[in-house]
Amino acid sequence: MAKEKDMIVPFVEKQVKEGNISFGLSSFGYDIRLASEFKIFSPSEELVIDPKRIEESAFRNITTDAPVISANSFLLAKSLEYFKMPANVLGIVTGKSTYARCGLLVNVTPLEPGWEGFLTISISNTTPRPLKIYAGEGIAQVLFFESDQMCKVSYRDKKGKYQGQQDITISKI
Repeated sequence: MAKEKDMIVPFVEKQVKEGNISFGLSSFGYDIRLASEFKIFSPSEELVIDPKRIEESAFRNITTDAPVISANSFLLAKSLEYFKMPANVLGIVTGKSTYARCGLLVNVTPLEPGWEGFLTISISNTTPRPLKIYAGEGIAQVLFFESDQMCKVSYRDKKGKYQGQQDITISKI
């Protein structure tokens, strides 16, 4: 279905593993990759994090194939894949066990029916040591749930605030 409806572009039809953290089509989901664009969290000491008014200055933009996340910190990343969710499909993004075993957490997030765009991914390093991740390799798995009915109001219909995002997007209300 993903290929027929252009739900994921680019779409890798099989799981790729050789020397990589796996990505591509898996048994019951799709392992997504990271683009090489990141927003590294680096606030000033006095900054209070407020999801209603987070400041762009709390992040430093970098382009790299192997960013390092500081101890007990996080970054925002962009998926390499562009998603177009049909009005009868919900996606749930969850972390991969390879990274979880290193103390890295990927925020669980929904891909709502009707949403499209590049995914902004929040990645947390829960360890007291710096942690390296890799662009172009698997970071999370998307599980898809198909309904036999279209949703009544899609993300597109309600003109959701993250609809069509092209870049890493910080929280907004």
